[in-house]
Amino acid sequence: MKSGFSSASPFRLPSWTIRLARRRQNPIMAARDRMRFVIQLALSNVTARTGGPFGAAVFESQTGRLIAVGVNVVEPTNCSLAHAEMVALANAHLALRHFDLGARGLPRLELVTSCEPCAMCYGAILWSGVRKVICGARAADALAIGFDEAPKPKNWMVELKKRKITVTRDRCRNEAIAVFRQYEQSGGRIYNTRN
Repeated sequence: MKSGFSSASPFRLPSWTIRLARRRQNPIMAARDRMRFVIQLALSNVTARTGGPFGAAVFESQTGRLIAVGVNVVEPTNCSLAHAEMVALANAHLALRHFDLGARGLPRLELVTSCEPCAMCYGAILWSGVRKVICGARAADALAIGFDEAPKPKNWMVELKKRKITVTRDRCRNEAIAVFRQYEQSGGRIYNTRN
């Protein structure tokens, strides 16, 4: 399988993300460690000033092998679609050369994201083919610093479950919230607000 860590991504990733992902040779077995890796992506995106305070990655659920990474690159790409989850999913599709990440013959995949999905990312998850979503911060935590998460179904987790996609929330939530606070304190721009 092709690596999901190239500059040929549909969204241009900061060079540091590609280097970080390529260095991650060994599988990440523990779910908590997968989340901490994703939170580190979000934090590095803030400290490098290469985008918003969000990170995501697609892993093989059973083996812990990292398939693809994503960070929020809305501003540097001038593209409102470039949320961390969208970038990670697009890179996974590219790496696995398939439009359905749940297709027969592919390993069972999960999306690990530093924050619950917004309305757009929720829709992408439904169509992506991943079978599991693990979230750090809650949408309310992103809203608390001013991000507009847009409306999604109140029972969004139930809707995913109906499609056989499991959701785990609050994994390392306080660590993910700390990245939001650092972004806010560093004067990070809050974009796409519709108040």
